Amino acid sequence: MRNKIIPYRDDLKQKARALRKNPTEAEALLWDKIRRKSLGVEFHRQVPILDYIVDFYCHEIGLVIELDGTSHKSKFWEDAKRQGRIESYGVHFLRFSNLEVYSEIKSVIASIQEFIDAALK
Repeated sequence: MRNKIIPYRDDLKQKARALRKNPTEAEALLWDKIRRKSLGVEFHRQVPILDYIVDFYCHEIGLVIELDGTSHKSKFWEDAKRQGRIESYGVHFLRFSNLEVYSEIKSVIASIQEFIDAALK
């Protein structure tokens, strides 16, 4: 389902813009590695989808990348519900912890690239 339009709440656009201006350290580190089609597809940061804002989204292959900090440990069920709703639109998720991004960035990029390569076949 490439480039499928997924609805979103209009009021989330302002919040997404604000989040783009103030990324977390992990988001900035990953963004530096995946921006400008460096992995062969284009990612966007802080994208409104449905009632949520996802960290990174690639329209071409329907891929969301979420980075989970320590606050996500207490939000497991919220995250699962959110992910399930978005996946119902044919979107796939890759999740990484901030710690993985900091300490294993090459492995994180390799996982993302593997998904991209499989999706483009």
